[in-house]
Amino acid sequence: MPRVKLTIEYDGTPFVGWQRQDNGPSVQAALEAAALAYCQTEIPVTGAGRTDAGVHALGQVAHLDIPRDDPPEKIAAALNAHLRPNPIAVLKAEIAPAEFHARFSAIERRYEYRIINRRAPLALDVARAWWLPMPLDAAAMHGAAQVLVGRHDFSTFRAAECQAESPVKTLDALNVSRQGEGIVITARARSFLHHQVRNIVGTLKLVGEGKWTARDVESALAAADRAAGGQTAPAMGLYLVGVGYP
Repeated sequence: MPRVKLTIEYDGTPFVGWQRQDNGPSVQAALEAAALAYCQTEIPVTGAGRTDAGVHALGQVAHLDIPRDDPPEKIAAALNAHLRPNPIAVLKAEIAPAEFHARFSAIERRYEYRIINRRAPLALDVARAWWLPMPLDAAAMHGAAQVLVGRHDFSTFRAAECQAESPVKTLDALNVSRQGEGIVITARARSFLHHQVRNIVGTLKLVGEGKWTARDVESALAAADRAAGGQTAPAMGLYLVGVGYP
């Protein structure tokens, strides 16, 4: 029974998140339903990360064990056929070693947060970016973001319901850049706390508005208290861009 690695893209808007839940449709459940229709047997699908409700993915990775010897391109095509009309696409299927695990084998996860910074409201990207009409200083946001790079106690940026054993994480990179009307925040780490990226973005927004400085971000980090940080940025601006493996 070959283990298959999937690279997946999805619009998180209609889902309660990646993980299968009783309170609504999930990406994981849709993939498992597609696998059931394809193989006529229940097959668990394991993802590299649990994205929240409304969070999108450009490169989520998952694995499943397929009880047939079809070539990868046929597996991808069959799953995509059974996924319709869900806004989920299997971009690539690959035969993986038996020991491959989408979550535990990962050594890097990359997220991107998209802000549209203009006076006019959004028409096309309502559920795909955070609209902020006030002027934002992206360069100041980038400078303040460097305070958070490295190994720290990220309790200030951790959701109350986070199940991680420790708030200490190593943030390998955090960059902010302006692209026309857009501001893109990219984050790279082996793993993240629940809401860590969204809470960081909400804090950097204060810097962009001129209300906070890099010193304030440093003080918030040192406080190790969620109440010391900025707001949680909305889910629709967040994208899981990719997952790295050895």
